[in-house]
Amino acid sequence: MRNHTPWWKWLIIAVVILPGAFYAMPNLFGDDPGIQLRGVRGGSLGPSQFEQVEKVLDESGLVYNSLSLNDSGIRIRFPTTDAQLQARDMLEVRLPMGYTTALTLLPAAPDWLSRVGALPMYLGLDLRGGVHFLLEVDMASAQRRAEDRYVADLRSTLREAKIRYRGIARDTSGGIIVTLRSAESVEPALKTIRQKLPGLVVTAGGEGSEDLLRANLADAEIDQLFKFSLEQNITALRNRVDELGVAEPVVQRQGDRRIVVQLPGVQDTARAKRILGRTATLEMMMVDEEHSLEAALGGKVPPGSKIYRFRDERPILLEKRVIYSGENIVDAAASIDTQSGGPIVSITLDAIGARINQKVTGKNIGKRMAVLYIENRSTIRTDADGLPLKNDQGRVLRTQQRVEEVITAPVIRDQLGKRFQIEGLDSVTEARDLALMLRAGSLAAPVEIIEERTVGPSLGQANIDQGFRSVIVGFILVLIFMAIYYRVFGLFANVALALNLVLIVAVLSMLQATLTLPGVAGIVLTVGMAVDANVLIFERIREEILNGATPQASIHTGYERALSTIVDANVTTLIAAIVLFNFGTGPIKGFAVTLSIGIITSMFTAIIVTRALVNFLYGGKRIKALTI
Repeated sequence: MRNHTPWWKWLIIAVVILPGAFYAMPNLFGDDPGIQLRGVRGGSLGPSQFEQVEKVLDESGLVYNSLSLNDSGIRIRFPTTDAQLQARDMLEVRLPMGYTTALTLLPAAPDWLSRVGALPMYLGLDLRGGVHFLLEVDMASAQRRAEDRYVADLRSTLREAKIRYRGIARDTSGGIIVTLRSAESVEPALKTIRQKLPGLVVTAGGEGSEDLLRANLADAEIDQLFKFSLEQNITALRNRVDELGVAEPVVQRQGDRRIVVQLPGVQDTARAKRILGRTATLEMMMVDEEHSLEAALGGKVPPGSKIYRFRDERPILLEKRVIYSGENIVDAAASIDTQSGGPIVSITLDAIGARINQKVTGKNIGKRMAVLYIENRSTIRTDADGLPLKNDQGRVLRTQQRVEEVITAPVIRDQLGKRFQIEGLDSVTEARDLALMLRAGSLAAPVEIIEERTVGPSLGQANIDQGFRSVIVGFILVLIFMAIYYRVFGLFANVALALNLVLIVAVLSMLQATLTLPGVAGIVLTVGMAVDANVLIFERIREEILNGATPQASIHTGYERALSTIVDANVTTLIAAIVLFNFGTGPIKGFAVTLSIGIITSMFTAIIVTRALVNFLYGGKRIKALTI
């Protein structure tokens, strides 16, 4: 019995081991603190922007390791996180509008590895750390929005009750002012509003204003509004993070108006920052074609209209009445227009939006309807020398800026319904980001990123080092035990065990999976199972030798008869891992993924690889005894 391994099996082993070692290689180099710059609205950055960034860094005397330009933007590597934070603040102040700046961790592996698709696996926040954002919800804006809604409710309520009024408007200092036609209408109006709108606290005006009412949000209404705004924002942010494809993120409440977002293993942190912080929405408005745009630009703006501008600063006069907004959008998808070749966003409306869209467009065929894009941005406040201003806590001060841009204002050619398309976008990336935000849900109130930093591992670096040290020590002790107890065969098992770890890391890297501490536990369990498989085989070979079989026959019988036991044990464990993955969440899924991968790789290394090594040393030879 020759125990010969055919050439095609050696070929399979080579095809698995060599690429596995190659794709596991990037994990040896670690990460560098860095900054990623991207253009706003997904715009690309070119050589001129690269030279501009390089000039700012050199003039500021900031220390950095490298500066590079690729398809995802400009990336800067730094030797320390302190240099990274200083550079971030300086770049946000010195660079003109048009950049999105974000902290990140850049792989230190050579570029030629990434060019061929060899990327390091992601490590979770508990192992590597990641990017930490602290967002503050603008509750004053949420209250203003609620008051604007109540203005419309007050109008309809008073009209239904046939109570005449001169005007209803939100006071700039807060609250809503209702001016009635006569003082006799005050009592009926008070009774009606208190009955129909219990969320408002209404009081009659003072001396000299008998026909005036003042309405303010009740304390219970404000508390409920703040709670809803925070919960809605958390839900929308979770949806946006899920759309970004971030594995095992943290999105949780902190206090009564702040939200913590932690993103492990994010490659494009600039895009993540832009998606999280943007309070972007759409509003559909009719173009005011009855009044002159030139007269409006001269100061004679009609009461029911307002001047807006396209992105190229062209003015346009729109009616103030919003037909419908992003709240009526249930789905959005980015694509390319087959006729024009430009980026578009396909919109799907809910039942209310579809009904309004069908009614308005049906009545206004031949007229123009504008798509208004609204976004809240924040900019750093600077002093006379151009340096960032900071408060007593050392936090950089920012100013909120509301941006309103008309994307497009096409002529209504036909009656629209549930679905339509938006054109006039700058890039495919902008179309994709806009579709993502509309699909994930709009924020109930604007949010501002008040703190951004790279965070260390949540378990503490000392605990992680101790955990990995224990794994390494245990692994070495297993290698020593196998080498002493099973001798040459033990060395074969050690080689297979090392290859098993390499293959697990390679598969995690190719899948771009996120490794957390539960995943490490799954790897450790897999290592033990791989040793168990070799122990079963080697003990079976020993039994055959004690029963008087020849060495070659013992090797053949040991592998053949132990195979069924090994397969049964691993298949049952694999079934349990699949169940954990399907029904588990978060860390449990991480454990199930590494366990499943380890089961498959361990069966390959423990059975096929060790059998090939044994056959290579003993196969086809006349031997009197085995070193086992």
